[in-house]
Amino acid sequence: MGEAKIFLMILIMVLLKGAVSEVHTVGDELEWNTGANFGSWSQKYNFSVGDTLVFKYVKGQHNVYEVIEATYRSCNASTGVSATYESGNDQIELKKAKKYWFICNIAGHCLGGMRFFIDVKEANSTNTRPTTPQSEPIPPPPPANSCAAIYVFDGWSFWVSLVAFGVLLQL
Repeated sequence: MGEAKIFLMILIMVLLKGAVSEVHTVGDELEWNTGANFGSWSQKYNFSVGDTLVFKYVKGQHNVYEVIEATYRSCNASTGVSATYESGNDQIELKKAKKYWFICNIAGHCLGGMRFFIDVKEANSTNTRPTTPQSEPIPPPPPANSCAAIYVFDGWSFWVSLVAFGVLLQL
């Protein structure tokens, strides 16, 4: 019976790892407005297939255009527009692993900074943020013959594992 509990716990952890998607409010508390730095905002997160972007703004003052890279760079939406959103509370599910480019097409807003791009990865892949120079070197891994073991948990996976283990103990 003990082996069945362990197998069930491992199965639950594997299934939950790929099933979690996140909802990202573009610009966080500043939302989709002219005062936010969307380049910095987009670098704070790892985006995966299944995640959702939420654009919150005053309807009529802004909009959201999903565009191709050339349109993103030029801020000229006369061509290269994949989708337009104008509700003030647009929710865009990231359905494919690819690069996405977004702009506001209100005059002057894109050139003023209301644009960003993200690189969406497969849900099961390990997403890493772009590396930046570090002030301290990363310590080397323990020697191969060392007894030390390193366990890495995402914040949520630790708690899910802990709860699953507790549930299995009750069985």
